[in-house]
Amino acid sequence: MKKTKALILSLLLLVCFGGAQAKDYNASLFGIKSNGTTMNTTAIQKAIDYIHEQGGGRLVFYVGRYLTGSIELKSNVTIHLNEGAVLLGSTNPYDYRQIPGTWLGLILANKAENIGVTGRGVIDGQGRETSYNYIDQIQKGVIKDELKYDRPASRPTLIFLRECKNVEINNVTWKNSAFWVQIYDQCENLNIDRITVDSKDFWNNDGIDIVDCDGVVIKNSFFNAADDVLCFKSHDANSICQNVVVDNCVGRSGANGLKFGTVSRGGFRNFKVTNITIYDTYRSAITFAAVDGGLIDNILVDGVRSINTGNVIFLRIGDRWGKGKQPSMKNVTIQNVYAEVPLRKPDAGYNYEGPIEDMPRNISPASIVGLPDYPIENITLKNITMVYPGGGNKLFAYRGLTPAELDGIPEMRDTYPEFSQFKELPAWGFYIRHAKGITFDNVKFIAEKPGDYRPGLVTDDVQGLTLRKVEFEEPGANGKEQVFTYKTTGIVKE
Repeated sequence: MKKTKALILSLLLLVCFGGAQAKDYNASLFGIKSNGTTMNTTAIQKAIDYIHEQGGGRLVFYVGRYLTGSIELKSNVTIHLNEGAVLLGSTNPYDYRQIPGTWLGLILANKAENIGVTGRGVIDGQGRETSYNYIDQIQKGVIKDELKYDRPASRPTLIFLRECKNVEINNVTWKNSAFWVQIYDQCENLNIDRITVDSKDFWNNDGIDIVDCDGVVIKNSFFNAADDVLCFKSHDANSICQNVVVDNCVGRSGANGLKFGTVSRGGFRNFKVTNITIYDTYRSAITFAAVDGGLIDNILVDGVRSINTGNVIFLRIGDRWGKGKQPSMKNVTIQNVYAEVPLRKPDAGYNYEGPIEDMPRNISPASIVGLPDYPIENITLKNITMVYPGGGNKLFAYRGLTPAELDGIPEMRDTYPEFSQFKELPAWGFYIRHAKGITFDNVKFIAEKPGDYRPGLVTDDVQGLTLRKVEFEEPGANGKEQVFTYKTTGIVKE
């Protein structure tokens, strides 16, 4: 973590990109109507173009509901929504478009600079109704779409910015997207502060997707999303998502909390994530997936509270779309974590829940799982407490500790990465396979119920394992050996 201090200092300098106070333009000046029924797309675009031509400023919306289709931000223009202002996405599929380099979206920009969306207002995509209207047109044969899993591939996001520089997103509430809520793709100097995301009414509602960006700050924000909360992706094998700070954020998800991937062609480097809370989340609080030939390097996660979350940590190397490029994961520190894993489905009762997992299996442990030819390297877990329900029953599902049973755990190198993909694993607390240089420092595992047939920690094909002050609390364990190592060398216990 030698680069951490320099990373923080450099990113904090990006928070304010503006110079002199920009001029404000009232939306009503351009004939933009606030009645919630007048289609304002053309008027809003005219306003943006005019402000851009005048050298820049803010397009200010006051109390009201402003219906629109796709609009394109231009350099030096900020959309400012005062409290009580709602930018309302059209539910008509034909009111959305994409500009070169983007997907369908409500707010779009490509290669623009000094732009933003600010204020205490709301952007509401009316995503469920919009998606149903897409499905209607697809079923009638008007729109061509494979409709995979009954979900249209063609759905608008609330904002898609591509190759933009100096972007300010603050305070705004983002609601009800038809697709991923926000996509920032290959942007530089991106500052996101005090936003709220409430988008849980349709599939694939990622809270925020940062794709191959350089210089990002996300802080003081709340996310309630049907899909991954804080999602970092790398779509371009020649790019990388790097120099990112996340601080003081809270999230709930029908999928994962903090996630790198799944698309991971270039990779992720130089991240500092601090003080995050994940709750009622179906999959993992922390998922790092290098499965498409990308790298994950120099990552610090410091301060996580994970409550009622299906899994705590899942670090995974795979070989899905790498096309011969070697994936790697190294130099990751995760510290100061408190996590509680429930026995039941943690997102039960939300509008869109994660799918029912394949059964049978007992509660899955946290895990670090590489591949024989691509081990995960130099991972430190420090000051961590994980609380599990305990009571895993070998009559329900069983994975033993014989060489044949451990070798029989499938590699699944080209499978979509999820903590539960291996079904039954042989540990109740943590499972490690194909790794080098793993350090546990002051790590406690707590099982609430007695009688889990599995040990707390199982390692397989690990070179260099340090266990420093590792504790297991399991009722009625009665001297049960909680650490089982297989094909593991360089073991240090302190």
